[in-house]
Amino acid sequence: MAIKEWPPERRPRERLIREGAAALSDAELLAVFLRTGIPGKDAVQLGQQILHHFGSLQAMFGASLEAFSALRGLGPAKFSQLQAVMELARRAILEEIKAGQALNSPRAVKEYLRITFSGKDFESFHVLFLDVKNRLIDAREMFRGTLTHTSVYPREVVKAALACNAASIMLAHNHPSGTPDPSESDLLLTRALVQAMALVDIRILDHFVVAGHQVHSFAEHGQL
Repeated sequence: MAIKEWPPERRPRERLIREGAAALSDAELLAVFLRTGIPGKDAVQLGQQILHHFGSLQAMFGASLEAFSALRGLGPAKFSQLQAVMELARRAILEEIKAGQALNSPRAVKEYLRITFSGKDFESFHVLFLDVKNRLIDAREMFRGTLTHTSVYPREVVKAALACNAASIMLAHNHPSGTPDPSESDLLLTRALVQAMALVDIRILDHFVVAGHQVHSFAEHGQL
């Protein structure tokens, strides 16, 4: 039975409007996004199939165009829409951080980082630049590839921070596969950056390691 033939109280779109998006399951939210199913499957069943195929929402969001389009009912158009939704979410959270003090919204900072690193199958190093009131000035990717204390150049971070007139910074990088637990290389890198930034009187407030939905904070674990 097609969704349009379901009782109104069961239809995902009508339920979303009536009860809010949080009331819907992952498959139902995907059904609203997909709008239509495929022969033999309604949109909710297709959503369930997609989730089963990728294993998680995180994996689906991070899928390449080729992997995404390999499933029947999906393709470049849906892939583009999904990427647009992700980018809008990232920018909305960035606006929230910029509107207030970054230190007062650790949830928003961590959520921003989860979305920023979602789907990256390579290591990426980002810096968040803050003013004297801990408000976000800018956030940018500085390095990518295999990140060690010899491949991330402190002088480049110092130059960028001075150019932004930053009073402090936050560091973040990802572990594409594995846990967010910092490696010995991560600890060495952090110490080198703390020393370099101290020379220009700029504090490092935190260093985050992101692995999927998990985020490790150096500050919270007394590692700065």
